[in-house]
Amino acid sequence: MEKKLRFNSATIHGGQSPDKAYGAVMHPIYQTSTYAQSTPGGHQGYEYSRTHNPTRSALERSIASIENGKYGLAFASGMAAMDTVLKLFNPGDEIISTNDLYGGSYRLFTKIFEKYGLKIQFVNMDKPEIVAQYLNDKTRLIWIETPTNPMMNVVDIRAIAALGKANNTLVAVDNTFSSPYLQQPLDFGADIVMHSATKYLAGHSDTVMGLLVVNDDALEEQLAFIQNSTGAVPGPMDCFLTLRGIKTLHLRMERHSENGAEVAAFLQQHLKIEKVYWPGFTDHPYHDIAKAQMKAFGGMLSFIPKGGDLKSAIKIVEHLKIFTLAESLGGVESLAGHPASMTHASIPKEIREKSGVVDSLIRLSVGIEDVQDLIEDLDQAIG
Repeated sequence: MEKKLRFNSATIHGGQSPDKAYGAVMHPIYQTSTYAQSTPGGHQGYEYSRTHNPTRSALERSIASIENGKYGLAFASGMAAMDTVLKLFNPGDEIISTNDLYGGSYRLFTKIFEKYGLKIQFVNMDKPEIVAQYLNDKTRLIWIETPTNPMMNVVDIRAIAALGKANNTLVAVDNTFSSPYLQQPLDFGADIVMHSATKYLAGHSDTVMGLLVVNDDALEEQLAFIQNSTGAVPGPMDCFLTLRGIKTLHLRMERHSENGAEVAAFLQQHLKIEKVYWPGFTDHPYHDIAKAQMKAFGGMLSFIPKGGDLKSAIKIVEHLKIFTLAESLGGVESLAGHPASMTHASIPKEIREKSGVVDSLIRLSVGIEDVQDLIEDLDQAIG
């Protein structure tokens, strides 16, 4: 049996070996659509790159390794990965989702899949017993984000996974905010892990990618069938870039987490800041759960200026000089966003405000720059 590598080694070596053709240490970019066959159906494991590509296969082995999973599947985006999961289900099936979640996920649930007969219930997952009230014989999936986007709530994966097992319901975790470095949901009983690998996994804001990881053979077969049939797969160059990014994931996540902690502490004591949302604070309502299932608390946080409104929030993000005002997160550079008008604009105002996404909320993705430069930038922008 092959020796199981510790995480920091698995990011570099997990599922990888020198290329068999010429011994290339970094897996080559197989920029090809098709493969020569010696006889009809006689090939070397690859026939068409929508179905399989060697560079993609290397990435899929890598993500499976660092998520402690058996199978990885790569997609053209995080939304394509989520779309594939939802295509497992039939009209009349019900899904329970976190009520505080990425706007694109909400849009996919409500604008695309509800019209095909799936019933989606958005639930506060503070306590497992709340989720249990929504379970019935039609429930097929519980969709979790943790920490949530952008309110940084934390869901007890182990408790929700136990509910799923007891009710023959799949549990999927969007692990984008944590990355496998901070949290490995399969270890807590989840059935599916999803990543927008665009973020921390690729880590350099230069590619768009989605990934799924599972352990169950039959589930992987179903997902792979949909992946091949619908064709929302990434190209080999994007797979190469994400593989390269994963090799430094452990180093980057350490710095993201260290910088995130210092930025959160600075904002918490700032006289012009009303509230900071970050699960590393001991008075965060879900701190103990976060501490139990996460290695550290990451580089994502949100805050509200004191007496803030839409105008004051926009003034702050427009005056940042090192933080870049942009969509996305998880790159080496620090980003700032205004969820109400950017990442969560697709959620109706009355619904997003119920979960705390008010017009004055600002979300930060704290990068790996010198943290003092980041703090000084925030200080001058807040004024």
